[in-house]
Amino acid sequence: MSQEATRQFCYGKIHRALVTDAQVDYVGSITIDPVLLQASGILPYTQVDVVNVNSGGRLQTYVIEGEMHSGQICLNGAAAHLFNPGDLCIIMGYEDVPVSQLPGRIHKAVLVDAKQGNRIVGIRELVTPHPNQVGNANRYGEEFNTVLQEAGVAK
Repeated sequence: MSQEATRQFCYGKIHRALVTDAQVDYVGSITIDPVLLQASGILPYTQVDVVNVNSGGRLQTYVIEGEMHSGQICLNGAAAHLFNPGDLCIIMGYEDVPVSQLPGRIHKAVLVDAKQGNRIVGIRELVTPHPNQVGNANRYGEEFNTVLQEAGVAK
């Protein structure tokens, strides 16, 4: 019996956050404010890709929780060599999803204001199309309102 194929799906990301610190002498990972984790659906100890918007560098690491409402984004260990405080980054969480379950699946993009301590300014939820809908101009930029209070953030 064959098993259904899976695809890597980006279920959540924190978009253009400010790197607040980089600690070389810490056991590796990325420390993130739990408010941002809750809003994006990214869980502690799960693998993420982190992209440095300033340099174009990219790495994989795992998440640990920082202090609630701190706006903290800190690269730790060897990853600290690739990021400097003040850099902008994009943090993306992925999951393996059976191909049949991709259409209708939601991707969350948490938009932050780096100039205001990584405060959430919006959350975009985009629905994955059925293969027949790819390229349909009517669904480009499709967004849904999300209650920010669930993430502990006032609108």
